[in-house]
Amino acid sequence: MVEDLQLLMEENIPLRDAVFETLREAILKGVLAPGQHLMEMQLANQLGVSRTPVREAIRMLELEGLVNMIPRKGARVAAISEKSLSDVLEVRRAMEELSVRLACKRMDHKDMEKLDQINQQFIRACQTDDVVQIARIDESFHGVIYEAADNAKLLQLLSQMQNQMYRYRIEYIKMKERRQILVEEHKKIIYALARRNSEEAAEATRIHISHQEQCVMSEIQSKRSI
Repeated sequence: MVEDLQLLMEENIPLRDAVFETLREAILKGVLAPGQHLMEMQLANQLGVSRTPVREAIRMLELEGLVNMIPRKGARVAAISEKSLSDVLEVRRAMEELSVRLACKRMDHKDMEKLDQINQQFIRACQTDDVVQIARIDESFHGVIYEAADNAKLLQLLSQMQNQMYRYRIEYIKMKERRQILVEEHKKIIYALARRNSEEAAEATRIHISHQEQCVMSEIQSKRSI
């Protein structure tokens, strides 16, 4: 039984979605650990719901790559592997470089103001211990760039990748010593965008994502060697 697991219920959202968000956050925060068996009845009893929304939520988590369904063994929290990290960030790097290049050409003054405002929120959030909130604001920061790129197909692909990227974003943000580096990297991206320098913006974005990959990869390897 997971003692810290409580249903995150908000108004006007389906019960299935509330269970999904509860389990998703528990996985991202490490309350539900990699490899942990997700037993529907146990989770349903703890959250005070029937098995149906739990089963549906687990299926949604499988689509995000946060849960693995193992034949004859059921659902388990997915481990973070070097291969899955590399695969996700290779794709993210390519798409984000393209989006920032397009944004350099298409961003307007309002987009720049919004990006700066969100980065100020990000700076303040980095002073807290709320890693989920920091990750959400970081996601919003990059979301402004995706929208400003003004390419519907690219936006669709990036949106599909968001959930896959989110777990690695959380793992990186958990490292408090890296947060100031994130802030500085955001500033470099903003500076390049403001100058409409696509090469500089792409390079800043490439470095930003590569640092994330290197640090999370190192963390995975260190845990494996223990």
